[in-house]
Amino acid sequence: MKQALLVINSGSSSVKFAAYDVARPDSALARIANGRIEGIGGKPRLLVWGQDGALLEDSRISVSADPVLGPEEAFEALFDWLGRHAAGRTLLAVGHRVVHGGERFARPARVTPEILAQLDGFTPLAPLHQPHNLSAIRAIASLLPELAQVACFDTEFHATQPWVAQACALPRHITEAGVKRYGFHGLSYEYIASVLPGHLGAAANGRVVVAHLGNGASLCAMQDRRSVASTMGFTALDGLMMGTRCGSLDPGVVLYLMSGLGMSVQAVEKLLYEQSGLLGVSGISGDMRTVEASDTPEARQAIELYVYRVGQQLGSLAAPLGGLDALVFTAGIGENSASLRRRVCEDAAWLGVALDEDANQAQASGPRCISTPGSRVAVWVIPTNEELMIARHTQAVLQGRGAHDWRADGM
Repeated sequence: MKQALLVINSGSSSVKFAAYDVARPDSALARIANGRIEGIGGKPRLLVWGQDGALLEDSRISVSADPVLGPEEAFEALFDWLGRHAAGRTLLAVGHRVVHGGERFARPARVTPEILAQLDGFTPLAPLHQPHNLSAIRAIASLLPELAQVACFDTEFHATQPWVAQACALPRHITEAGVKRYGFHGLSYEYIASVLPGHLGAAANGRVVVAHLGNGASLCAMQDRRSVASTMGFTALDGLMMGTRCGSLDPGVVLYLMSGLGMSVQAVEKLLYEQSGLLGVSGISGDMRTVEASDTPEARQAIELYVYRVGQQLGSLAAPLGGLDALVFTAGIGENSASLRRRVCEDAAWLGVALDEDANQAQASGPRCISTPGSRVAVWVIPTNEELMIARHTQAVLQGRGAHDWRADGM
């Protein structure tokens, strides 16, 4: 019997998904389709692309009674499409990206009502993501209660960090209550770590910093392809300047916003998560493409500050590594903005980075080296694949292996 796995990455107004063919329980996973549902809470649309990248579906989702599409209706439309195009496959399970697993979840887990309740408790630590991740799980459980669902955590990859990289300088009773640096984007970093040997050879196990630069952005320092430090901390608000998030901020600023300017907790949260970063500094957009296309002084300053913060944080991660052997760019901005990569690499010349500008500007979509042959630091662009990582973990959990061991792949 042919089977398939579905991977879900659910946001506030859209759901990204990918379906993978499972030929045999121990077989490699092959993506058969991917897509997204846009306009949840508004005018919903289903888009699906096939294995070859061809558009298979682009249609409005009809909403019967309520003019607003909820999560259950969105997934009902997705399951209906999959059922009509499954080519005889049955759905084996759904794997979900869940941003925060706290201290309790350092491995992927099959979802139960008890686990779902525990994950609810981490919502204040990831308010932009966690509610929507869990809403998707609940919606699917309501539609298909017998279908297995597996939660895969963005915090998991960073569990290997030494305690000094995780600790906050706070009283121990607060630390023991779970206040520490968790790190995020772990599924992306885990995928990059899995493919590094195929590109960097022996240097893959050396001193590597991966720059996951997207709407959310962070850096991860790796040694032996394991996380040893990261720029994101207790929440996904820390570290680099992002699309709408401020990144690292003096805690005294938060105190001043509340006591000096009279802002409420909710107003401060909205400011720091949704109104800051590229959007706040440029006054135009949180999308780097839009900011780069603008010629306003504010847009130029936003990019300058973004690059400065990346360089500053890159230096902070090179320190615990004792130097740098490789720098890897990934995610939407990291993979697609040649000008941003150039500016970051120019600022990192002191670390031994020498950029090959022709290679950097080349129009290519796959993994590629963009440093000169004489560069002391190898610089690469490697597209990430969080969905495949989630699918592998989901398959492993169903087989009773707990989690996919990417280091055993030999990739």
